[in-house]
Amino acid sequence: MSLMWEEVVIDSRDPKALGLWWRDALGWVVVGENDDELEIAPAEGAHPTLLFAAVPEEKRVKNRLHLDFVPDHQTTEVERLIALGASRTDVGQDGASWIVLADPEGNEFCVLAARPS
Repeated sequence: MSLMWEEVVIDSRDPKALGLWWRDALGWVVVGENDDELEIAPAEGAHPTLLFAAVPEEKRVKNRLHLDFVPDHQTTEVERLIALGASRTDVGQDGASWIVLADPEGNEFCVLAARPS
């Protein structure tokens, strides 16, 4: 079987603004853009990418799929992401070691505790 993971598509009311927010949050680069989509990647030619696609409706419920990130220092990274425009959110993670944030359009993602060295 030769199946390659190409991208994760994220529905968005404003794909350019949200895609650029994620570009800045992750330190990635824009690899594609048109009126209805913006695509970012860790580097030109790298996969998988994140593709932000325009949809007419607002996000209404908790995501069924979300991204998890492992930083070098959890508290510092959470503070940086909040300063960029993320917000803390509660999806029932009481007492968990990870912190759940939402991007500017409300898509949840987790910042895990740093891995031991």
